[in-house]
Amino acid sequence: MMVMDACYILQFIDKLPITGNPFSDNKLRSRNIALDLVLLENQIPFFVLQGIYDLTLGTLTPDQPALTTMLKALLDLINPFEEPLRVQNVIPDDHILGLLHKIYKPNFRLQEIKEIPTAHSAVELDKVGVKIRPNKNLTWPMAMEFEYSLSSHKPTLRMPVVRIDNFFEVVLRNLIAYEQYSPVENYVTSYAMAMHMLAANPVDIAKMGKSGVIVSHLGSNEKASDMISSICKNVNLQDFYYMEPWKNIGKYYDSYWLRNFGLFKRTYIDTPWKAIALFAAIIVFLITVIQFFRQLVTPFL
Repeated sequence: MMVMDACYILQFIDKLPITGNPFSDNKLRSRNIALDLVLLENQIPFFVLQGIYDLTLGTLTPDQPALTTMLKALLDLINPFEEPLRVQNVIPDDHILGLLHKIYKPNFRLQEIKEIPTAHSAVELDKVGVKIRPNKNLTWPMAMEFEYSLSSHKPTLRMPVVRIDNFFEVVLRNLIAYEQYSPVENYVTSYAMAMHMLAANPVDIAKMGKSGVIVSHLGSNEKASDMISSICKNVNLQDFYYMEPWKNIGKYYDSYWLRNFGLFKRTYIDTPWKAIALFAAIIVFLITVIQFFRQLVTPFL
């Protein structure tokens, strides 16, 4: 059975990049097949796939790309992130789902802190002036970074752009299940938990969609919020790999002056027209005060 499955996978990924092939040009069928191949229960040992590849495609076609390169075309079909997948220096050792997990893994070790972080939703962060923006310079595929400096006064949480659809749910659920039952780092579980904190309600989904970090294909913000919340249900959070940006966000959120300055800026000067109106109101107020004191002083002159 494993030999037959491996032969089918190799045939599928070999035909996948070829245009004009009815077997691979049906995008919906190709995505469904790719999704089926990352289900945890459908995994076959990678050494079986590699061995049959070496005996067939690798031998018959000398210029055939490496197996991991061919599998990248398969995984690109179900990658929910806007950032393209990279397989350079990725050495698979278990199966296709494990390969995808390694692709999402950072090439450096993140700090592990075993504690539950403080949760702030996207709307809560927006109220105190924290903007959420796409991360164009990802240090790893699921990187989230908090940027703030006293000179710019623009606190920003940068995160990868993700498409929320049924494929997103299945891919993350299987990666999380793989992390829960295998001796690997819990990067995907941490990402899902972070998304659950940020997108706690439909209004958070709307805010993140407006910010350009979420592209929802589910038809309603309620469905997207429910999906993100359900992914982490009954999941054990062993390590949280976003503790550094979350701690910095917490410091900003709990700081009286920074938080209230952000709230003031968002309320009164976040647009040029509001800034002009505030400036005009201050001038009118000063003129009124000056005239008032003139009227008090005039009788004594």
